[in-house]
Amino acid sequence: QLQASGGGLVQAGGSLRLSCAASGRAFNSYGMGWFRQDAGKEREFVALITWRGGSKYADSVQGRFTISRDNSKNTVYLQMNSLKPEDTAIYYCAGRAYGLGNVRPSDYPYWGQGTQVTVSS
Repeated sequence: QLQASGGGLVQAGGSLRLSCAASGRAFNSYGMGWFRQDAGKEREFVALITWRGGSKYADSVQGRFTISRDNSKNTVYLQMNSLKPEDTAIYYCAGRAYGLGNVRPSDYPYWGQGTQVTVSS
């Protein structure tokens, strides 16, 4: 089970840190991803961290967002800096056992409930 938190309202240029807490004892064997979905749009890949600790980012967030994980806390984070209005969306965390470079939502069987991020101009 995944529980996302940390969303909110922020001005353009500001920062937020999202957290996704996982239950269970096998967290360190899961690749974790962050996706986002705005109204009327497809859910899109944002960032992932593999079970081995490697990371990958969407071009639109490269250099502004950082994904990390703390296996001792069963938690994955998404640090979002230099936020833009186009980053506004519901952000979802997702998990996949032994996940590596999986960027499609359909690759992830486990999903959190989503947290709203709104960036005002």
